[in-house]
Amino acid sequence: MSVERINPAELSPPTGFSHAVAASGSRLVFLAGQTALDTEGKVVGDTLPEQFERALGNLLTALAASGGTPADLARVTVYTVDVEAYRVHAPELGRIWRRLAGRDYPAMAVIGVVRLWDGPALVELDGIAVLGTA
Repeated sequence: MSVERINPAELSPPTGFSHAVAASGSRLVFLAGQTALDTEGKVVGDTLPEQFERALGNLLTALAASGGTPADLARVTVYTVDVEAYRVHAPELGRIWRRLAGRDYPAMAVIGVVRLWDGPALVELDGIAVLGTA
C-alpha cells in the first residue's frame, strides 16, 4: 500500500487532518459508523472526549480485524450532535487521536447532525482504509 498525504502550501495549514490523501493498494476497507458502544451495545461515557475515545477505539478495532492499521486510513468522517463542543474539545480530541492512531492523518470532515442512531451518542466516526495485498 502507498499513501501520500497532500497538503498544498496554498491552503491553510492542516491541524489534525490532511487536505488530500492519494492511496494505492489492492484492498479497500469501508468502516461502518462507530459510536461509543460497549460489547453489550450500550453507549459508554458521558462527555464528548470519553465517547470520542471509545468510538475511535471501536473504529480502529474494526480496522485491525480487517488487517489494517491507523496509517491505512485514507478518509474519516466525524458526525457530532454538538459542533461547538467538538471545537471546544478539539485539543483534547487531537491528543486522543494521536495516542490511539498516531500522526498519519487521513482526509477528514466533521459534520453536525441533529441526532445519531444510538440516542445517547454524542459522536460517530466512519472511514475508508486502503490496505496492501490481501
